[in-house]
Amino acid sequence: MKHLITLVSGLLTGAALFALALIYNPLFPDGGLSPLAVTKAQVLSLNFSPVPSESIVYTNDGDSLHQPDPGKVQRLWEAPIQSTSAQVLLMRGARNQPVGIGIKISSDSEATQFLKGKALVDSVWYVYLPGQGSLFIQQTENYWSFLQDVGFPAWRSAGNNWRGSWLGDLTAGPGVLGTAQVSGGSGVFAGLDTEAVESLSVRAFSSELGLVSAQGRLIVELRN
Repeated sequence: MKHLITLVSGLLTGAALFALALIYNPLFPDGGLSPLAVTKAQVLSLNFSPVPSESIVYTNDGDSLHQPDPGKVQRLWEAPIQSTSAQVLLMRGARNQPVGIGIKISSDSEATQFLKGKALVDSVWYVYLPGQGSLFIQQTENYWSFLQDVGFPAWRSAGNNWRGSWLGDLTAGPGVLGTAQVSGGSGVFAGLDTEAVESLSVRAFSSELGLVSAQGRLIVELRN
């Protein structure tokens, strides 16, 4: 029995050390500086709240970390879309005034590789701005830095929550520079072929409830 306890203890210690090494591996690249942060082109900046309870509508399979809101909204329980979430958001301009709506649909990516620092989500946006037009955005997001700095500390804390200030770019492709692909749909954006980056600012997170206080931003480059 003594040897068995020693063996189990050693396995658990090894697993814990492996998890810590995986999460805090300094060899994993960080997000770096977004290419749109230094662009000289005009940009469209749209702010929104990614917190489900602050959305117009949010839904998923009903068993994920974030719960659908409002409570009676249809769940995405069918097998092909169980790992998918859909969110309708109020989009705000640079002066925080409402300028339109955004619909975001996200699904867990099969390309996720935790051993390579890739916690990936594939997502698409449809953004409609009355008086201006519409945009379609396709992207791959990487939540690894968020999990490192916010998600894991929240899970590890006694209260299962994290408070602080975290800001990072989520977009990791499909553009070679880690940008999203944007296609103009209508209005002044018709025919637009450009790039975008989605970022997330978090102030409070719960490992039981998900995002508590957060702000999202879409920056779209407006090429001539």
